[in-house]
Amino acid sequence: MRNLSMTRRLMVGLTAAVAGFAMTAVATVGQAADKKIKIGVIYDYTGPLAGGGSDLQALGAKIMIDHINSQGGVEGYMIDPIYADAQSKPEVAINEAVRLIEQEKVDMLLGFYSSAQCVPVAAKVDSLKKFMWITTCISPAVLKGRNLKYVFRPQVHGAMFGELSVDFLNSNAQGKLGMSPKKLRVAIIHEDGPYGSGVAGGNEAAAKKFGMNLVLKEGYSATAPDLSSLVTKLKRKRPDVILHTGYNPDITLFLRQAKEQGLRWKALIGHGAGYGVADKLYDALGNDVDHVFNVDPVSIWLLDPKSLAKGLPAVTAKVGAEYEKAKPGVKVKSAHVGMAASNAHVFFTNVLPRAIKKYGGIDAESLRKAALETDIPEGGTLLGFGVKFPKSGESDMMGQNTRASPVVMQYVGRKVYIAWPKALQTIDPVLPLPKSSPYAK
Repeated sequence: MRNLSMTRRLMVGLTAAVAGFAMTAVATVGQAADKKIKIGVIYDYTGPLAGGGSDLQALGAKIMIDHINSQGGVEGYMIDPIYADAQSKPEVAINEAVRLIEQEKVDMLLGFYSSAQCVPVAAKVDSLKKFMWITTCISPAVLKGRNLKYVFRPQVHGAMFGELSVDFLNSNAQGKLGMSPKKLRVAIIHEDGPYGSGVAGGNEAAAKKFGMNLVLKEGYSATAPDLSSLVTKLKRKRPDVILHTGYNPDITLFLRQAKEQGLRWKALIGHGAGYGVADKLYDALGNDVDHVFNVDPVSIWLLDPKSLAKGLPAVTAKVGAEYEKAKPGVKVKSAHVGMAASNAHVFFTNVLPRAIKKYGGIDAESLRKAALETDIPEGGTLLGFGVKFPKSGESDMMGQNTRASPVVMQYVGRKVYIAWPKALQTIDPVLPLPKSSPYAK
């Protein structure tokens, strides 16, 4: 009887132990399932910037967030995005950033299309000691000389855009236009915010370096209802080439009024933003858009899959498929979608895993340390370029990807081709404009 009693007590103890272990296991699994990184995602879903490319950037980021979650998240963490609309207004972007940090208690912020928003938001977020990952805005002023600690941008910066377009001209002026670069009459026009001013600064510095004849450099408000006076000035200056940086309504307005007033040129080179949404330009202006150039990070769908690291071509294909689901009937896949998807992919597959595994968390300091150790070679991102950030004291643009690089693309027949650099060309650039163009000089 005593042995039977002991056996019963042992069985009861064992059952309790097993039950306790099971409860602990369930609790552990439950905790793992509850682990998440809360991310505030800010783009312009309404207002003029939405149609200028911000809504497409937002789509690219969302596609990537959904893709990462479909793969099980990152190191046990699911991505919990909270989407916010900056409404194409800097003050709203600042308010939304603060709201997401202080009220929604997000762990970090991601996104940002407009440089006019990025400049003040970056400083505010950094002062609140929160991590900010910029997928889009390009103004050098966002980072230059500010020594921000928690703000990182894998994206190309605006001066690179401006320099590349002029380098392209310098390399092709003699062979394509039959002119010495020093005889080229160049006009620089730009929206007068941080984005346009940053690119225009790169244009001007490069044009002066090559000794080009800069006949006009002028800014204007992106919300201006009439640009006819600017067109009149350009007609007086008779530029061979116009370097233009703008959003969307202002680009369309300028091109319409240029056609109406008989402004002519040999080449027009745009720089991202509104020039990066070919479908909208073609829908508004028809075949007049043919042979316009655009400087931007390359459209991910134009790269040779063999030039990318293993596994990346499949991700590019997935982003393209989701893009087509979201925008049925899209004729030209905008570089904007791939740009945000690629830059978000870098964070989720490189920076975030390192922060969790090596630095033990998703706090701003862990994310900062992980970002500073990023070392992705060429071909290691969907955009083809690598990623590396400067260490303290190495640069006056802390947080800027030093391996980012744009390309020059050309639109022909609603298709996008790479015109420069020569190693990536998918078209022999058409210069000057053919006589069939209403803008041909």
